[in-house]
Amino acid sequence: MASTILATDGAAAVESSSSAVNWGPIIAGAFAASTLTFILMLLGSGLGLTMVSPWSNESASVTTFAVSTAIWLVIVQWLSSGLGGYLTGRLRTKWVGIHTDETFFRDTAHGFMAWALATLLVVFVLGSALSAAIGTGVKAASTVASGAAMGASAGATANAGNDGGSGAASYFVDALFRPNDPSRLAAPGAEGDATAAAQASRILITSAAAGEVSADDKTYLGQLVAARTGLSQADATARVDAVLAQVEAAKVQAQEAADTARKAGASFALVGALSLMIGAFIASAAAALGGKQRDDEEDALHLTASRS
Repeated sequence: MASTILATDGAAAVESSSSAVNWGPIIAGAFAASTLTFILMLLGSGLGLTMVSPWSNESASVTTFAVSTAIWLVIVQWLSSGLGGYLTGRLRTKWVGIHTDETFFRDTAHGFMAWALATLLVVFVLGSALSAAIGTGVKAASTVASGAAMGASAGATANAGNDGGSGAASYFVDALFRPNDPSRLAAPGAEGDATAAAQASRILITSAAAGEVSADDKTYLGQLVAARTGLSQADATARVDAVLAQVEAAKVQAQEAADTARKAGASFALVGALSLMIGAFIASAAAALGGKQRDDEEDALHLTASRS
């Protein structure tokens, strides 16, 4: 009967009773990395806020803001992952009777696990705090990127089911029915006729959804404006054309802003993924370096003790 005992020259193979994973150093390195990440994100938020100004031509451009954010994400991952990985390598228990290549692999794996745990801590534990810390800067940057056109587009859509006296469309309605003579505002009934204003609002909103104003609607708008403002039919039609051009310009500007926001979001996701991969590499390399230095220091200490 064949024997199932594995042996070489009478010596049976022995499995180590201790695990190759030292969770203590991993957890310590992860906490150090996540704490440094939080500190650096606060610092980056403060620096980012200085780049956004409510005054015209005083803020950094969207490209500059995006590039600086990408660089800062890489720096944060570099520093925090390096610290966490190095501490993981230096604090782990020395492995005895292990080949050098195996030691290098274990140190590298410990650094990677410390980075992974730190990333989870930042996402699930510190996520709300980071969002509160950098939320103001993100909103300010979004305002710089999109401008007032976003508000105009959103207001026109939101008012599709409301009357014409409120929201972004009200400006264009006011522009249509602005009297040629300001004294007409005091005339009886000059502030009334909400029906005409509501009709104009519905025409503008429907036309914006359809992408164009029909000839009949444009003619009817001209007649409404002429009746309400005292302008001639030709001048009323010219005013309608001018306001419709403003509406179209606002729509295009809002679409450009939305496209810019979409591209910025995609770029941020790609840069975030790249920075995380860099962080994983740095943490692994730093743990291998820290583990090697720890073993070298202990070997030097034993050598000194044996000579004395």
